Amino acid sequence: MQEILPIAATGRKMDRNSCNQPHLTPVRRIKSTRRSLSGVYAFRGDAVAYESTLERDFLQRIDFNRNVVAVVSQPVSLDFVARNGRSYTYTPDFLVYFKPDSGLRPMLVEVKPEDQWRAKWREWLPKWKAAWRYASEQGWSFHIYDESRIRDQVLEKIRFLERFKRGDFAREDLDAVVQSVAEMGVARFQYLIARHYTGFEGEGSSVIFHLLATRELDCDVSESFDDFLEVWVVK
Repeated sequence: MQEILPIAATGRKMDRNSCNQPHLTPVRRIKSTRRSLSGVYAFRGDAVAYESTLERDFLQRIDFNRNVVAVVSQPVSLDFVARNGRSYTYTPDFLVYFKPDSGLRPMLVEVKPEDQWRAKWREWLPKWKAAWRYASEQGWSFHIYDESRIRDQVLEKIRFLERFKRGDFAREDLDAVVQSVAEMGVARFQYLIARHYTGFEGEGSSVIFHLLATRELDCDVSESFDDFLEVWVVK
């Protein structure tokens, strides 16, 4: 497919050596509408605006990823030529920044329900090509996220852990579990229960889930939350 170049873009072009350093701020203010649920997500101390429940779920999902350091909503406006030959402006939903040592490039993101992009992909293709081209010029990537990439089992587990985030546990009990994991490097769920909570397995599970929810411990959230789940200390 022939690429359509953006005519212009609002946003500072970054040096490739610093492409993972947050520089941009929102270029468009999100307004409330009757057709969607807009709001603000508290992303690690920053207020990130969203304009649909799917965008909110995307933010919750990547918030759990410790490689992510910042998210900017409505980060850049791009002028592009549509199929009818007219010029329009397109603003992608988010720009996601990752830790420099993660090996991941900043990611420009469009969040769109599957039924919408399937129905209008030909109409929207020029603006998405413009976004892809602009992202490539900046050293970023460009991706489209729909329900299949957001509302999956990973998000379900993240929401499950949220139940334990505000649990009231003795600090010495939490420290004991974290210390055991630190000594081993990686520890299995069943080992920690057996070492610290024999006879009190329910409480022990809650403690470990609390440590995962508060990000003192980490795990592969795509794995099953069972006795063999491996956890490690967040660096």
